[in-house]
Amino acid sequence: MRRDNPLKHFAIAFAIAVLLYVIFYGGIQYRRVRKGPWQVTFTTTLAGDPQIIINQPALGITNQSIQFPGEAATANLPETMSFSEPWQVPYPVSFGRCVFMDTTFLPGTLTFQFFGHEIELLPRVLIIDHREQPWHADPAIILQRTNRAAGNQ
Repeated sequence: MRRDNPLKHFAIAFAIAVLLYVIFYGGIQYRRVRKGPWQVTFTTTLAGDPQIIINQPALGITNQSIQFPGEAATANLPETMSFSEPWQVPYPVSFGRCVFMDTTFLPGTLTFQFFGHEIELLPRVLIIDHREQPWHADPAIILQRTNRAAGNQ
């Protein structure tokens, strides 16, 4: 009479578990990054006013411009940032700061503060100062100066 080897059963179960883990991990990782990150370019208009240009090709969002007339831009422009990896928030970006970032499933959600304005990038909609705006490339969105304190930037 032949006895079953329990080690053999455990080894087979372990191999099946590892195989399933690799398959599901790869699938979830692909789903997480397949659309790619937000790409934000910090630059200036021809008049020298700060402006951001938002791109997310997988969602069909290209060259969405938001301008800040009458504000001062910093040096080292243009600068393009790709928001694919999480950072500890808040952190500075050109002429503002990022106050919220969720990149679990790209493109994720980003919230910026620029010159007293709050701008949220969501796949579904653009939110400016807590008001939803549809994504569109033309015309550029022009945000006027606010009376908020400089500490809210």
